[in-house]
Amino acid sequence: MKQRLITAAIALPLLILLLGLAPPAIFTLFVTLIVFLALVEFNRMGMKQEQVFVQWFAAALGAALVPLFYFNQSAWPTVFLTVVFLVLALFFLLRPGALVRVHHHFGWICLGLIYIALLLGHLVPLRMLDHGRQWIFLTLVVVMCCDTCAYVVGSRIGKRKLYSLISPNKSVEGAVGGVVGAVLGALISKLVFFPAISIWSVVAVGLLLGVVGQIGDLFESMLKRACEVKDSGNMIPGHGGILDRLDSLLFAFPLVYYVACGSFGG
Repeated sequence: MKQRLITAAIALPLLILLLGLAPPAIFTLFVTLIVFLALVEFNRMGMKQEQVFVQWFAAALGAALVPLFYFNQSAWPTVFLTVVFLVLALFFLLRPGALVRVHHHFGWICLGLIYIALLLGHLVPLRMLDHGRQWIFLTLVVVMCCDTCAYVVGSRIGKRKLYSLISPNKSVEGAVGGVVGAVLGALISKLVFFPAISIWSVVAVGLLLGVVGQIGDLFESMLKRACEVKDSGNMIPGHGGILDRLDSLLFAFPLVYYVACGSFGG
């Protein structure tokens, strides 16, 4: 707990300053770094100590996708991912390692490119929208409130298992509490720093993220169970790995971006 509090006391003010004051170019570099570190962690989680150079090489390629979002050219990320896939396919063909695990290693690395680089890369165009910073803060507040309420409700009155195969400690009651908490977080965001969003839009966003955020959490838990690890890594003292902190947000940010571009207004 002491480690958690120290890490939070340092990280949260830095994150708030970065989102509030940094220009889009600096913010893009920050997201690029996070994607690189998350991919290194993800590749190590799935491939252990095998083909370490490939793990880092693929992480660097995946991180290179993020700056392309900054230039607002919708075709570039698709072209880049296509080229990266072909480069990695050639790389594995020339350096296959153990043949019985090629399909697993290649598939795992390609999953990371979509799951981490592509999904989290949506943070960059989201930041450059009108009210982009407010949308990002809203997402963070909603997901935090969802996680907190899900834990409190689940630990106090949770009885029915939500998905015991993947996450035996989560309950249906906790999941419902998380959705309610997400809506409350969205309403608080509107009152405190995002008055431009309508009440109906903010409730809809809260409901959407309350569900999607918990699905993202379960998805990462499934991957960790498949890899037989408790935490995705240990890069954040007291909190586990980067992916352990991003799991809900990876599914949330892309949806928030398209919502912000659409009927709810940017």
